[in-house]
Amino acid sequence: MRLVDSHCHLDSDRFDNDRQSVLERAWEAGLTHILIPAISPDSSKGVAKLAESHPGLYAAIGVHPNDAVTWRRTTPGVLRELAHNPKVVAIGEIGLDYYREYAPPDLQQEILLQQLELASELNLPVIIHLREAGDTRDDGPCTADLMRIITQWMAALVQQHHPLADNPGVLHSFSGTLETARHAINLGFYIGISGPVTFGNAHKRQEITASLPLESLLIETDAPFLSPHPYRGKRNQPAYVRLVAEQVSRLHNRTLQDTANTTSENADRLFRWGDIN
Repeated sequence: MRLVDSHCHLDSDRFDNDRQSVLERAWEAGLTHILIPAISPDSSKGVAKLAESHPGLYAAIGVHPNDAVTWRRTTPGVLRELAHNPKVVAIGEIGLDYYREYAPPDLQQEILLQQLELASELNLPVIIHLREAGDTRDDGPCTADLMRIITQWMAALVQQHHPLADNPGVLHSFSGTLETARHAINLGFYIGISGPVTFGNAHKRQEITASLPLESLLIETDAPFLSPHPYRGKRNQPAYVRLVAEQVSRLHNRTLQDTANTTSENADRLFRWGDIN
């Protein structure tokens, strides 16, 4: 059995005092790969460098919607240069976030479009962030805007016979509706499942996770955030991805080994890190 943490902010300063110990616990728990997403141009440089420090670490580069104001004319060039690093396997974390007002929606949409075009140019899958205003679990304006944008992007990829059309990306730490998840899966996206699926009161999230095919799921921690039960409220870490896998196994009535292997193979297919020497 092997496990993959498909989304872990290992570069967070909350790991500065014990990052090596955190990694040792992860490898001991059976993890083979950890993907570290960026949130800004500066953190893109940092995660690319951090990924070089261990064979099991990989990076995604990009600008988070909450950091949209950090975008400059020079940012695409910076990201293109970083993409030459073989440990960079995705563009992310990108997307839309109407929960906070760190950046206006029109700016968020503009840099999302630019980063989707960059992903097409570089043939790298995307890691998508989606959060509605008010943090509602219902579909709202943010979901509508995001799904419109990625649907149009996917239509262009299909028309171009672009290789990304087969495995375009993942909606990470998904908290939306079953309808949105199915729409994304029909477009070719994976759905990222994180710690909140283990919460005792997360009945709707659990129902949605159980309704989605295991072959379309990735598991993640989003560490240091979103710690699973029984560590809710404490710092999350990649070793805890096993708790997410255990819950997904229960919801799908599958063995832990089956869930771990299937979701790891999904990550292999999306991020293509098996191609890296």
